[in-house]
Amino acid sequence: MSKRTKRPIIIGVTGGTGSGKTTVSNAIYSQLAGESIMILQQDTYYNDQADMSMDDRKAVNYDHPLAFDNDRMISDLEQLLNNEAIDMPVYDYTKFTRSSETIKTEPQDVIIVEGILILGDERLRNLMDIKVFVDTDDDLRIIRRITRDMKERDRSLQSIINQYVKTVKPMYNQFIEPTKRYADIIVPEGGANTVAIDLLSTKVRDILQKD
Repeated sequence: MSKRTKRPIIIGVTGGTGSGKTTVSNAIYSQLAGESIMILQQDTYYNDQADMSMDDRKAVNYDHPLAFDNDRMISDLEQLLNNEAIDMPVYDYTKFTRSSETIKTEPQDVIIVEGILILGDERLRNLMDIKVFVDTDDDLRIIRRITRDMKERDRSLQSIINQYVKTVKPMYNQFIEPTKRYADIIVPEGGANTVAIDLLSTKVRDILQKD
């Protein structure tokens, strides 16, 4: 196989927990089916906490910028931009730490980078061609988080509520919502906003054709 020479397009999709950023990312991915495309989630890059006790792991503020290994994420993105494969980390939510496994990931023409704090780091922002902030009502976001964490992450209702009140909402106000000013596009109501998703997909397809 010949070496790829095209620089990948990076689309950053952010917003608060439960905003619909994953739905928006998946919708763009689906609309560009047939193109060379991948999704890279910031959650994959939570810090490795294998040296911590389970109680200490559970006490970590996972909505704070310091919870993420941005250095590794940026290094991996730079490799993908150089058309080099990466060993993407895997995060185990049941153990609150990184798995020992990695996933061999090949570079693609379009990379959707999705996560709550991807616009908070200037180094990450500078790698992005299009920056999107998904803006959704707080009440809807907490309902979605409860549903997701109980179903997919085996969390109790009380633990989800406690975490939301103690860290999730304050961190959104302090660190996530302010990054809206860096967005090129603000998408209200997440995945329900089909017009915005169509426009984004059309823009990316246009860039690909020009390249």
